[in-house]
Amino acid sequence: MNGTMSGRGRRIVLWRHGQTAWNIERRFQGSLDIELTDTGVAQAHRAARLLAGLRPDAIVASDLKRVVATAAELATVTGLTVDHYAGLRETYAGEWQGLTHEEIIERFGDQYAAWKRGEPVRRGGGELESEVADRAAPVVLEAAEKLPDGGTLVVVSHGGTIRTTIGRLLGLEPHTWEALGGLSNCCWSVLGEGARGWRLLEHNAGSLPEPVLGDDA
Repeated sequence: MNGTMSGRGRRIVLWRHGQTAWNIERRFQGSLDIELTDTGVAQAHRAARLLAGLRPDAIVASDLKRVVATAAELATVTGLTVDHYAGLRETYAGEWQGLTHEEIIERFGDQYAAWKRGEPVRRGGGELESEVADRAAPVVLEAAEKLPDGGTLVVVSHGGTIRTTIGRLLGLEPHTWEALGGLSNCCWSVLGEGARGWRLLEHNAGSLPEPVLGDDA
């Protein structure tokens, strides 16, 4: 599924939420509802003013607090409303949730290693990455379908969910999705609509996208 659509020139900006206390502690949040730190709010405030320069037409977002607060900053500067969807929540990771990176490796070392190898793993008894894409990608594509030609959709979500959604929209096999490096807090990736579906134009960006000159497009 490449998400090819009838219109041309549309963009999807996938924006990760701002910093939380658990991000600092390298603690796996998953679908638990953790709030932004003051730094996270400031990150969202700054990033929203940059993203507003892309003149987005619509905003969709996860309904967890850290994303709600991040998306609200963009809504304030653009005047757009935000549509929230449970389908855009972070991966549910069962027993991994609330543990630090070190604790996960200590308690679930084999499972962690298998996941890093690209094997389908229910981390902590939770969701497969492909299942996350199954619920998140349709939300994104449905919203993108409503864009005008040349329009821009901002998707405010979580690092893992954004990675799986990008992988699905690019038509990549799930075992390769880990090759898409993680997003820093309040950074984003940009997909553009090309002749053969979606293309990754920017990844883990924190400044406005620049036109690609001399590309093969």
